[in-house]
Amino acid sequence: MRFHNKTVVVTGAASGIGRATALLFAAEGAKVYAADIDEAGLAQTAAESNGEVHTVRCDVCKCEDIKALMDRAAAETGGIDAVFNNAGAGGDMAKIDEIEPEGWDRTMHLLLRSVAFGIRYAVPHMIGRKGAAIVNTSSVAAVGPGYSPNAYAVAKAGVLHLTKTSAADLARHQIRVNAVQPGFINTNIFTTSLDVPKELEEQAKGAILMMSTAAQPVARAGQPNDIGEAVLYLCSEAASFVNGTSIIVDGGLTIGPRHSWDPEVPDLFEALRQMKAAAEAQAS
Repeated sequence: MRFHNKTVVVTGAASGIGRATALLFAAEGAKVYAADIDEAGLAQTAAESNGEVHTVRCDVCKCEDIKALMDRAAAETGGIDAVFNNAGAGGDMAKIDEIEPEGWDRTMHLLLRSVAFGIRYAVPHMIGRKGAAIVNTSSVAAVGPGYSPNAYAVAKAGVLHLTKTSAADLARHQIRVNAVQPGFINTNIFTTSLDVPKELEEQAKGAILMMSTAAQPVARAGQPNDIGEAVLYLCSEAASFVNGTSIIVDGGLTIGPRHSWDPEVPDLFEALRQMKAAAEAQAS
């Protein structure tokens, strides 16, 4: 019960990582304010909880909705102890030479500006709360190309830098700010981003599950709880000396080229070593 009687706000809580994290917080005694635009999904989150979950409709692309969410959580409980700025989707799928300004702006508003104002409107209610902590959802896409569409990757890299600058700004209030960087996590973000038809959704999810199982050294698909557990750690007293940084939770997806961990993939250096050994054997 690390969060007994603590007030926690989680955005994007109607499904996936947000739902899993909200449920974990509630199970450990928190008063959780679960926010999303999907009210049916929020109701399901509350129904699955064995703790205290309050649902709030919130469109994080609207700053007034974010402010109302934070104000309500604080008014009803006396303040806010932890915030998980998590709401998001895949954003505009276009390449940089094809994307339109509207798609770029929409992606940045959803994935980056929402985090900035999640922090902005939560902080007045967190000042003076012992152990106050904020966690933002970034992504492995922030470390380089190949993990996501362009706009998504840029926004998530922005979240990482925002996390650091916010940690510096808020040090005077003793509020810690960190981030998580999920890898290939088995949620509906992929089918939603690709607008997969409902009748093909389960088939697509199955294919994604098979691909993700083989995508990294840990031979299983990442699950929402894998990220939720990292978030709870970052918000807990156990992480009281962790600030302005991020935790990559990706099963090893970003540790290096595939040949560094997959024996089935040719390794250039191993091939060169074998060539040298063969040449030396022939010479002798």
